[in-house]
Amino acid sequence: MSKHHLGEFEEIVMLTVAILADEAYGVAIINEMESRLGRQVSIGALQTVLRRLEKKGYLSSQFGEATNVRGGKRKRYFSLTTYGKNVLTEVKEQRLSLWEAIPNFSLNK
Repeated sequence: MSKHHLGEFEEIVMLTVAILADEAYGVAIINEMESRLGRQVSIGALQTVLRRLEKKGYLSSQFGEATNVRGGKRKRYFSLTTYGKNVLTEVKEQRLSLWEAIPNFSLNK
């Protein structure tokens, strides 16, 4: 069993940050999650999880440049830390191990 607890939403957010790479900021993360998963995500829920993941050391963030389009407000970009990548890898391996342990399981039935 893992020493890291990662909730489903936390895992999805981390995977989405990884997918977006250098373009992982709030609205882009929400748009990607909604388009891939067909799931509505509030900015408040996302911001709470992003702060929690950063506090756990799974994500890091930095501000981008101020733009006129945003009224001078800078975007906060997120990225996976090495620690976060290791946690995601561990979670993936655990899930695959569980799937592979199901005897005679077929999704085609």
